[in-house]
Amino acid sequence: QVQLVESGGGLVQAGGSLRLTCAASGLSFSGYAMGWFRQAPGKERELVAGMSTGGIIYLVDAVKGRFTMSRDGAKNTVYLLMNSLKPEDTAVYYCAADSAYARILGSRIVDFWGQGTQVTVST
Repeated sequence: QVQLVESGGGLVQAGGSLRLTCAASGLSFSGYAMGWFRQAPGKERELVAGMSTGGIIYLVDAVKGRFTMSRDGAKNTVYLLMNSLKPEDTAVYYCAADSAYARILGSRIVDFWGQGTQVTVST
C-alpha cells in the first residue's frame, strides 16, 4: 500500500527556516511526479510546489525565491526547504504523488496524499 509520510513541521519565528520531508513507500517512486500543497484554516488546499519525474520544478509565485523543492530517488524522498518564512505561510502542508505531473500542477485531485504536517510561523 502506498504511504506518504511528512515530517519536519513545527513552530518557527518569521524569517526562519524549516525543511519538510516526505518519505514515499509502496510505489515506483521514479514514475511519480510529486507535489507539496498547503491548507490554511478556512481556506482551500493550494499547490505550493511540484516536481516532475524529470526534475522540472514549479513554484507558485508566493513562495518563489524563498522555497525550494528537491527529490532523492535513492531514498524515495522529497523535500521542501522553506526559507524567510512569513506568518501567511502558516498551514498544514501535504505531500502528494501522481503519475501525471499535469495533475499535480492543475488539480488537487491526485493519486496519493500524505497525512500532513503543521507549519506555524509566528510574528
